[in-house]
Amino acid sequence: MKKEELPQDDSALKVMTRELCYVKDADGKYTTGLSTGWAVKKEALDNAWEDINERIQHALLAVKNGEKSPIYYFMELKLMDMPVLSGYTGFWSFTIKRHLKPSVFKKLSEKKLSIYANAFEISVDELKNFKA
Repeated sequence: MKKEELPQDDSALKVMTRELCYVKDADGKYTTGLSTGWAVKKEALDNAWEDINERIQHALLAVKNGEKSPIYYFMELKLMDMPVLSGYTGFWSFTIKRHLKPSVFKKLSEKKLSIYANAFEISVDELKNFKA
């Protein structure tokens, strides 16, 4: 692909990053060029973000219905899974699963809530008083 043919389609990541691509210059030699995105890649990213937003809405509904604790919502919002949250908090996965139960969450100490709040980059108050 020639450098002037390098796609510059808008994408969700346009303001955050550019993709480095190898292209041919006017002399036919390989060089690098920056692309803001390709239409196909944009569509794939848009689909992925739709799925993520659905998961966040599902988590919000689960908290609102009293099925899960706010930890579940913030875990989805921050794009974390159990191993990642475990790594940030130092809690075992089975412990986090227990903390996802609203009845167990209500009994958590300030220290444990603080650990979760730090992992989610929110205040303890935001975590404790989350309104779905």
